[in-house]
Amino acid sequence: MIAAYIKYLLRSGNEHSIHSPFLFELYNNVIAVRKDDHPDYAAIQSLRKELLRSGEQIEILDLGAGSRVNKSNLRKIKTIAKNAEKPAKFGRLFYRLIRRLQPATIVELGTSLGLTTSYLSKAKPDAQLITFEGCPQTAAKAREHFGRLGVDNVEIVLGNIDETLPQRLASLDKPVDFAYFDANHRYEPTVRYFEQCLPHIQNGSLFIFDDIYWSEEMTRAWEYIKAHPQVTMTVDLFWIGLVFFRSEQVKEDFTLRF
Repeated sequence: MIAAYIKYLLRSGNEHSIHSPFLFELYNNVIAVRKDDHPDYAAIQSLRKELLRSGEQIEILDLGAGSRVNKSNLRKIKTIAKNAEKPAKFGRLFYRLIRRLQPATIVELGTSLGLTTSYLSKAKPDAQLITFEGCPQTAAKAREHFGRLGVDNVEIVLGNIDETLPQRLASLDKPVDFAYFDANHRYEPTVRYFEQCLPHIQNGSLFIFDDIYWSEEMTRAWEYIKAHPQVTMTVDLFWIGLVFFRSEQVKEDFTLRF
């Protein structure tokens, strides 16, 4: 991971390396924003701080690649908040992206404690937000947190995502405009989830993949996704990868500082 990060730093650029007018504007005004404060963030951050202090334990049903930190089925809430939840700067980035792109339908694979989900929801409260979670106790905590934060446009689909994702996608009556993939961090499931979502995109859809350098498998999955003929532009931010579907866009891959 350290070696991969050094390589990323050596090859990553900034706005001066961007040829696409669409991405140039998005990078400067959405992605690379340094000072970002919004009233919606405060309650989520307050909850995050509380969870990071919580010694409460829940039983984890891990259907993905598992944790590198704790192999026990019992996990403290503070450990989940620290290791499974994405840091706040990514939640704020997703919030800004959604505010800019205005997706009507948002899909999230991997609810966890619901902090990132809450950023997605608060960014566009009138969107249809479907989040998939395999662990019943984690999902129950997320529901509790949604209630506290006043998040009321989220549908939690509970169960093995291998089964629930194709079933729920089949019943969608609208395209998937925005999808965040943070579930099974292995090559085959990541590629499969990606390909299952592809028939549901429209021009302008955005997919975000988490932890693209987390393992050799995830990096291989990222390379596969970048090369897919339906993908027109990707942005490698090291911790996450952005995948755009824009028919008017010349196919390009960017590696940018975040």
